[in-house]
Amino acid sequence: MARTTKRQRKAQPAPPRGTTDRDKAVDALMALLAEHSFEEIGLAEVAGRAGLKLSQWRAEFGSTLAIFAGHMKDIDRAVLAGGDADLAEEPARERLFDVLMRRLEALAPYKDAVRSIMRSARRNPGLAFALNAMAVRSQRWMLEAAGIGASGPRGALRAQGAALMFARVLTVWVDDEEHGLDRTMAALDRGLASAARWAGFVDDLCCIPAAICRGARRRRRPLDEGAAEADAA
Repeated sequence: MARTTKRQRKAQPAPPRGTTDRDKAVDALMALLAEHSFEEIGLAEVAGRAGLKLSQWRAEFGSTLAIFAGHMKDIDRAVLAGGDADLAEEPARERLFDVLMRRLEALAPYKDAVRSIMRSARRNPGLAFALNAMAVRSQRWMLEAAGIGASGPRGALRAQGAALMFARVLTVWVDDEEHGLDRTMAALDRGLASAARWAGFVDDLCCIPAAICRGARRRRRPLDEGAAEADAA
């Protein structure tokens, strides 16, 4: 079963540092985040760690937050590239479990940096809001990778719910030093169980406008018929 496969996962080694100016900027920021809080890191510090002049990557990034967004996109791509065709017949919950575990594996080399930016977000509502927006975009891709629709208003609610759920899992993961990540997987299981209930609520919620419209049409029909009879008289 898919869950057994997950328990056999092993931590991935840190990826090799990138060779483009963009990759060097992302790598430098993540290295600095492992040592300093987000608010202490400026563009000049990132450029110095990357061994670049600011002018070399001004066209790519305009802020440290934009560099972090680049890191998030890199993680998205790594997860999307690692799909498991054997899980296609598994229930949606198992497929999403696998996708999110792959995301944690991709994040593993950056655990210290993730812990650092999470601390900063708790102190800085503006940063928390920006990170949530990035997380929602990423979770849309994660849902699609798991074969779960993420388009339209219903998909937006699912993505926001998934982002909040995964953020709670991350608070466990950053302090989970067990080889098998049992605490993290238990938190993810609980989160997905809650998400399943949330998804049912979302489905019900999204049915309300359609039901209201149908009721309004039914109420209008007798009135329209009565008006037509009056005109004929």
